[in-house]
Amino acid sequence: MSLLNEIKKLFSSATKKVADNVKKEFSTTRKTYSFNELPADLEAFKKLPGADLKDPYAVVALTVLAYDHYSVNKEESYAMLDFLRGPRPLSNFEKSSINDRWMDGKDYVTRSYFAGAVPANNYTPQKPYRVTVSDNPYSRDNEGYLVLYLTSGGADSPRPVTVRQKASTQEWFLWDTPGILADIRTPAERDPWA
Repeated sequence: MSLLNEIKKLFSSATKKVADNVKKEFSTTRKTYSFNELPADLEAFKKLPGADLKDPYAVVALTVLAYDHYSVNKEESYAMLDFLRGPRPLSNFEKSSINDRWMDGKDYVTRSYFAGAVPANNYTPQKPYRVTVSDNPYSRDNEGYLVLYLTSGGADSPRPVTVRQKASTQEWFLWDTPGILADIRTPAERDPWA
């Protein structure tokens, strides 16, 4: 009987280790940030929670607000993005690319990252404005960088946003937003098939 008990203990221990590894491999962190109002300008933006740039998830949430402000004032939007980018401001090419997205009349894309904003309600966000940012097991694959994800109410998969840490200050800065302005499902009011 003692041999059988030892085998049971070993099997139980091995099973627990496998379960812990699977849990670790597929676990994610999700943080939701809530904003009662959207910032009117750069000074208001800098007063928002997370604007100290110490929390990388908050930097990504603030990125949504900065991009969304473009439809109100593009120069202020650029200033907000430059603040989030720190020592690496937007290039003229990047500004031109952002401008191209709004020329297509797709200002709803940035609103889609707010909770409750979906095609059926023409991407009208719930108030207070909430942005959820998540990671995955591969988010920390490159030292000094962190790939986080935003969920759009009009896309099938989360959109990556990369932030980079400045070692001397421990601040996190916006590094890359490859899909944040990519196409999503058309709002109901503009969809001829809705």
